[in-house]
Amino acid sequence: MAKKKSFPLRVNEEIISAVQQWAADDLRSVNAQIEYVLREALRKAGRMKKPDQTSNR
Repeated sequence: MAKKKSFPLRVNEEIISAVQQWAADDLRSVNAQIEYVLREALRKAGRMKKPDQTSNR
């Protein structure tokens, strides 16, 4: 697994509130939810490959 890197992020209150609720609905932490949203956006834009479906986790 790749090493995680910390990154300070400033987000307005309306956005962070919506992300917090979305994360709670999906039973994720806010950090995990932000990573999920970014990963999906990167894949959709063709900037990140889909994970190997044959690997075991």
